[in-house]
Amino acid sequence: MSGHVAAIYRHPVKGFTPEPLPHVDLAPGEGFPHDRIWAVENGPSGYDPDAPAFTPKQKFTVLAAIPKVAAARTRYDEASGVLTAEAPGAPVFSGRLADDHGRAAFAAWLTDFLDGDDLRGPLQVVDARGGFRFTDHPLGQVSVINMASVRDLSQKMGVELDPLRFRGNLYVEGWPAWAENEWSGRELMVGWGRAKVFKPIVRCAATGVDPATAVRDLDVVKALFDNYGHMFCGIYIQMTSAGRVALGDAATAPQ
Repeated sequence: MSGHVAAIYRHPVKGFTPEPLPHVDLAPGEGFPHDRIWAVENGPSGYDPDAPAFTPKQKFTVLAAIPKVAAARTRYDEASGVLTAEAPGAPVFSGRLADDHGRAAFAAWLTDFLDGDDLRGPLQVVDARGGFRFTDHPLGQVSVINMASVRDLSQKMGVELDPLRFRGNLYVEGWPAWAENEWSGRELMVGWGRAKVFKPIVRCAATGVDPATAVRDLDVVKALFDNYGHMFCGIYIQMTSAGRVALGDAATAPQ
């Protein structure tokens, strides 16, 4: 039983725009390249960039708490290190988040764009170091979404869900719907790399926000529980051997 990689995405700033990729190189113990390497504190979070440790996503400007974040469209140029952001009614932002000045400027731009009622304190851009990433689970290296599961949920809900609501890194076609929920601890191949399934991903209110309109319009978490008795959609995997993963590559289900 084999599927294939239908889409690859990174999210350079936690909570902000997914960026499509043609391929990605993954390795054990390393974060997904340029994925969730920055986050924006919504008031002091206690996160220390010099001693990076897991911090709950509620401490940051994320869709679960602030749907309007989806209206800010960001693009990251890894060659230059420049992040560009655009939003309705706002000037275009461009700056290097690796620099103190660039981080402060992006925080100021976001402060002007977001609604004051959504801000719990000063915004501050913080960065990841080494293999650390601002993932929703401290051991969730790569997130994988089964497209068949999304379609099955869409059918149950009577709507066409945009798979990007689930903010995954890899999107796979060809696996049976929901089969992935039973794979914890098992091994699979994805592209030219080998991985072990860590656990299913428990979904949160972020999935209720339409990524195209930035409006909270559906209760996806409730629909998952009402229809299946769980709140899972997708799995976290951890790489056990390095390899490139490209669009169209095989994604083998555990045997």
